[in-house]
Amino acid sequence: MSAAASETPHAPGEGAPRQVLSLYDCVAIIVGLVIGTGIFGFPSIVAGVLGQTDAILMVWLAGGVVSIIGALCYAELATAYPSAGGEYYFLTRAYGPNIGFMFAWARLTVIQSGSIALFAYIFGDYATQLVPLGAYSAAIYAALTVIVLTALNLAGVRQTKNFQNVLFAATMLGLGVLILAGVLGAPSEAIVPAQEPQAIGMASIGTAMLLVLLTFGGWNEAAYISAEVKNPSRNMVRALLIAIGIITIVYMAVNFAYLAVLGPSGMASSKAIAADVMRAAFGDTGALIMTFIVLLLILDNTNITLFTGARSAYALGRDFHMFRFLAKWDAPRGVPTSGVLFQSAVALAIVFFAAFGRQGVQTVVDYLQPVFWVFFLLTGLSLFVLRRKDPSTARPFRVPLYPVVPVLFCLTCSYMLYSSVTFTGSGALAGLGVLALGLPFLFFARRRSATGAAQPSTTSVP
Repeated sequence: MSAAASETPHAPGEGAPRQVLSLYDCVAIIVGLVIGTGIFGFPSIVAGVLGQTDAILMVWLAGGVVSIIGALCYAELATAYPSAGGEYYFLTRAYGPNIGFMFAWARLTVIQSGSIALFAYIFGDYATQLVPLGAYSAAIYAALTVIVLTALNLAGVRQTKNFQNVLFAATMLGLGVLILAGVLGAPSEAIVPAQEPQAIGMASIGTAMLLVLLTFGGWNEAAYISAEVKNPSRNMVRALLIAIGIITIVYMAVNFAYLAVLGPSGMASSKAIAADVMRAAFGDTGALIMTFIVLLLILDNTNITLFTGARSAYALGRDFHMFRFLAKWDAPRGVPTSGVLFQSAVALAIVFFAAFGRQGVQTVVDYLQPVFWVFFLLTGLSLFVLRRKDPSTARPFRVPLYPVVPVLFCLTCSYMLYSSVTFTGSGALAGLGVLALGLPFLFFARRRSATGAAQPSTTSVP
């Protein structure tokens, strides 16, 4: 017997998501999810792998194209099934509650909580450069970041979105300054002599694309706010396409700036690429300004990751009785309170352990990736499953050129899954091991579930 999802209707006063997010709010959230620390670290590695200006720019453009293909698939799912559970809801409808449970477990214990802890710790590293707080300075800053952002999210969805909009404007302004630095700091002659073109193998392209798509990663989180978007049938598609268009333009412009000032070899050898570009244009003051910009971006990423992750925790609690404590939605404030608190507690635990062993934090990205791409692939395949399994559901938006576009998306996910396992090596086993720890909980959830399988209707818009 498969695990059954609860069909209990909303209890009086229990609350549910409300449609309060505008198109601008959605675009700000998606851009805030995607643009983060990756654009300040991965371009150096990509340049080292490829070594050619044209190839470097092409892979960043390809990252935008792949993201748009994926966004079109997600737009159909999100408009057909608007839900606070996002991918959890899609996977549960397509494959049943067992797969949905394992995905929610992975997000709760690995993907989201681990990302929050990682972002917060990186914030601590940068903040320590400005005002050190002792031997455990980075961990102290990280813990304070999680606590402050948790309080902000508990205050209400309006406060969170307003704060996010401010961060969005500030980070876009900061990136504009960085792009301007590329123009002002560009030398009249190349810093690094031109090199003879060299052959680029598939392994190099695969490694570069893995890093580029990591930098583009996060737009899929828009699925978790689909139940809170005004006019979702129209605005979800527009928000995804506008946001990814903005992100692609920004990433291309930033890489143009890097290349104009440093060249491919200079990019590859730089340890702080954005600071080096700012220093070339504005001196040491420019490098200090860049530190503040990076802090804003990390804060932006951390806040919105906490925001979306708490909503998948809420969906898990709605559908499985043993996690019922997560299914508390504060209607007046529009907040899944238990989901916010539990996810933050897990993130704080990771920060605590990271304070005594930095290697664990440094490998978070490694063991996140295989788990992420497994479920990303399953979500892409769910579009085919749900079209066949649930043909009567209204689909305000349909993927153009079906089935070519979703097939391309699934093939990309398959290749990225392969690349992530190959690239991370033993780190992949850690993530898969944590995922496997969810199986005993699934076993107990099955034993406590009601007889027969049920669709998780409670996580959809009432």
